[in-house]
Amino acid sequence: MSPELQSTTAASTHDEALALLRRLTGRPDAVFHDGQFEAISALVDEHRRALVVQRTGWGKSAVYFVATALLRARGAGPTLLVSPLLALMRDQVSAAERAGVRAAAINSATADEWSEIEAKLAADELDVLLVSPERLNNPRFREQQLPALLARMGLMVIDEAHCISDWGHDFRPDYRRIAALLAELDRSVPVLATTATANARVVADVVEQLGDDVLTLRGSLARASLRLGCLRLPSSRERLAWLVAHLSELPGSGIVYALTVSAAEDTAQLLRDAGHAVAAYTGRTDPEERAQLETALKRNEVKALIATSALGMGFDKPDLGFVVHLGAPSSPVAYYQQVGRAGRATDHADVLLLPGTEDAEIWRYFATASMPDPERATAVIAALGDEPLSTPALEARVDIRRTQLELLLKVLDVDGAVRRVSGGWIATGAPWHYDAERYARIAAARKAEQRSMLEYERGAVCRMELLQRDLDDPNAAQCGRCDVCAGAWYPSDVPSAAAEQASGRLALVGVPVEPRGQWPTGTDRRGLPVRGRIAVEERPEPGRTIARLTDLGWGGALREVFAAGAVDRPIDERLLSGALTALRDWPWQQRPVGVVAMPSLGRPQLVSSTAAAIAERGRLPFLGTLGVDPSIPVTGPGGNSAFRLASVWNRFDVSPELAQTVAQAPGPLLLVDDLIDSRWTITVGARLLRAAGAPAVLPFALASVG
Repeated sequence: MSPELQSTTAASTHDEALALLRRLTGRPDAVFHDGQFEAISALVDEHRRALVVQRTGWGKSAVYFVATALLRARGAGPTLLVSPLLALMRDQVSAAERAGVRAAAINSATADEWSEIEAKLAADELDVLLVSPERLNNPRFREQQLPALLARMGLMVIDEAHCISDWGHDFRPDYRRIAALLAELDRSVPVLATTATANARVVADVVEQLGDDVLTLRGSLARASLRLGCLRLPSSRERLAWLVAHLSELPGSGIVYALTVSAAEDTAQLLRDAGHAVAAYTGRTDPEERAQLETALKRNEVKALIATSALGMGFDKPDLGFVVHLGAPSSPVAYYQQVGRAGRATDHADVLLLPGTEDAEIWRYFATASMPDPERATAVIAALGDEPLSTPALEARVDIRRTQLELLLKVLDVDGAVRRVSGGWIATGAPWHYDAERYARIAAARKAEQRSMLEYERGAVCRMELLQRDLDDPNAAQCGRCDVCAGAWYPSDVPSAAAEQASGRLALVGVPVEPRGQWPTGTDRRGLPVRGRIAVEERPEPGRTIARLTDLGWGGALREVFAAGAVDRPIDERLLSGALTALRDWPWQQRPVGVVAMPSLGRPQLVSSTAAAIAERGRLPFLGTLGVDPSIPVTGPGGNSAFRLASVWNRFDVSPELAQTVAQAPGPLLLVDDLIDSRWTITVGARLLRAAGAPAVLPFALASVG
């Protein structure tokens, strides 16, 4: 094409694109930001592959919706948009409608609409199909719908493209499938990858996966509307009290991020009790309620959502007034991504970090969560063959908990060693090699990110400049607005009344423990004579612990007791007071008539002293301890249900002396342990006591996991 014709074509495209942009934004005076039209023209006029790295609020979605409309007008097929989160998909569908683009999403929240969506796609009545990266590996979608879609696709969009790279702060194994998909795609089909959170290493990784001749557009990542700050407070009590006292003073409505589900739920309850209009939003929140909560926040019907990272990428409330973090994410890049929710269409928004002493413990866990363990990976591959195995069936053959197994299968699938098919998983026969050097480099990069986050907290340099530096932004510069540049803009006082409220919430004890209702799949493979539903007469009653290890209040003291390398010792008076309070407030139907202890190989002093003290303070007879066979190997935390059950099935027994006492008990027995994780230990212990004649068993432990 001659330069003159190229210029004429670009001018025509620009006029059409500008009209679409103004329709999308609803503003007749809207103009393109630097780089927006360049990206659109590369896709529409040149059919290139492009990576756009621009700050949140720059208008990346405008690029792909305008490009879609232009390509469709030129006779191209529909756009396939890979998007990571339900909240993001909902916002993208709404934005597409404003541009006159017909869009629909296939995900778990739209299951009842799939057949209708498929029909529209077949009739060419959809312009954009949004799918999750996991959908690309759904056998039905992959085999029945994807080939036809690839054959007529007009544009492929990879949103939040940093998820492709395992160097990225939010790497997702399913995203790596996109590289294989791109290899199958005709080079005449344009591809757009977008993200706001990619440093130079991630950019290079994504570009490599996109292929040759990639146009990379990077802009400044500075956010002029954000006023950053960091307030160090000595404990969870003071941080929660600060929120109680000052949440209402923050501008508009916003998001308070917590690092764990329990922290988000506990904080939301505390703030509601203090009169604030808030709600918890976590991975446990069902999809319908999530949509309702997002709408409530957008309409300013709540002051804040107290959220985990489940409310993150792509949530679009342009006038979000603030973001507060109760505990720090593990990297400045992840932090930048979350605070980017605020101030997208306002001149001012406040961003405050309230770091916690427990942050580093949480960081250590998540740092390597997505990295495959070579021994476990080898065991999974060996357990699979040519006949499909479902995940529950595979779980019964390898000692890996379900969530960890699912993640490992995704990694092995992306690596080509296993494949998901109708009915489950098969081994491909392809050799698998654990890339120890690569994973060591990734682990080192994660530690470097954590050190950088601590540098951000120290505040030796402008906070926005540090975030930009970590994103390798060449335009990094002092912002002039953060508390480092301009001094603290937030109150630092913690009123005594608020502190008392926070103390009251943190002091609450008593976490319910629901009894197991089903024996795990695969017990027959472990040689156990049980399957299906656990008989009611064999089950324990609902139990209690003082708190979860992840709780903000008692969790700190409990984490010290159960920390790796902690010395076993008798229960101290503080934990005993928590135990006695939990027992006092337990809404049991009938008070226990005696105490029995679970034997412990790791913390015998802690368990025996706890059981004995409870019996003494509660004026109950201490009936004894279950017998234990120390020759049976102990399965550590993290194994799956079938293996965990098998490891405790024959380990315990009821001595004749204890059995005689149990059989004479006129009421429930309190079964005391130190830590409840899988619940199989208390299930087996209760079953033995019930078989010996106990009318009911009430499990109690100091802490629970999760």
